[in-house]
Amino acid sequence: MSISYKDSGVDIKAGEETVDKIKEIVKSTFNKNVLSGIGHFGAFYEMDFMKYENPVLVSSVDGVGTKLKVAFMMDKHDTVGQDLVNHCVNDIAVGGAIPQYFMDYMAFGKLVPKVAEKIMEGFGKACRENGVALIGGETAEMPGLYAEKEYDMSGTIVGIIEKSKILNGDKVKQGDVLVGFPSTGLHTNGYSLARKVLFEKYSAHDKPEGLENSIGEELLQVHKSYLNLIQTIINKMDVHAFSHITGGGIVGNTNRVLPEGLSLNIDWNSWELPPIFKLIKTTGNISDEEMRKAFNIGIGMIAIVDKDDVEKLKSIAADINEDCFVMGTVD
Repeated sequence: MSISYKDSGVDIKAGEETVDKIKEIVKSTFNKNVLSGIGHFGAFYEMDFMKYENPVLVSSVDGVGTKLKVAFMMDKHDTVGQDLVNHCVNDIAVGGAIPQYFMDYMAFGKLVPKVAEKIMEGFGKACRENGVALIGGETAEMPGLYAEKEYDMSGTIVGIIEKSKILNGDKVKQGDVLVGFPSTGLHTNGYSLARKVLFEKYSAHDKPEGLENSIGEELLQVHKSYLNLIQTIINKMDVHAFSHITGGGIVGNTNRVLPEGLSLNIDWNSWELPPIFKLIKTTGNISDEEMRKAFNIGIGMIAIVDKDDVEKLKSIAADINEDCFVMGTVD
């Protein structure tokens, strides 16, 4: 008796069906720079360097982490793709770069075309919102490595910036002010701790007092893109640095853009802990120190500016309906 590839758990037909389903999603993100369609061995993207004196390409790669476990619990797969794109976009946007194209990798225990399509819808939505072309990716089926109803994903973003405009923290000085911009929740970090704490007591569909949505819905809130906000600010004023608050929290990430010898003086009482973080903290009896290490605790991005420019920054943010507040200084 002969054994087929499908007998081992890999369904080539499902893969082909998935490709057919996602073609239009991918094409919806294309711009004039995209030279190849889906199905080639490599993706071709024509960069326009003419408007730059000294162009620098900026890239980043990331995943969504164990937030995916919540997506499995909720059987909701249309937001995690947005999370991945927006996270990657933010990582290069805080350096001043404008993202150009994105590439994805998805690995399934068992490839279900409808699930893959939902994930891709998220990729497509976020790519269109950020003006990024989704030019290629890889979808793999790996029975035995992943559980049948589970998957993992990663993404790579490539952007461009004029070398003289790179924001790397070298302008940051003593006396500068930290201005915080709210997150939409946990974004894509701290989920191993959040899941351990919350799901020992609650189910994903529970809605404890204080939450507007169920725990699962709160945990699946989409990681916010700060690209438009960052570019609007950069084009209207001088910013010394931006910090994207991911794994390691506010201090761990903002220290990356501080010159040697400087430190952060954060007023931890300058904003209220959002309800989902309060629930995690009280349910798990987690210390303030541990919360600040594991989570963004309500701050998704920080701008570091001269103290005389704070009001200007607030005004620019207000003009595009973005909230912000002073949360500390550089000492």
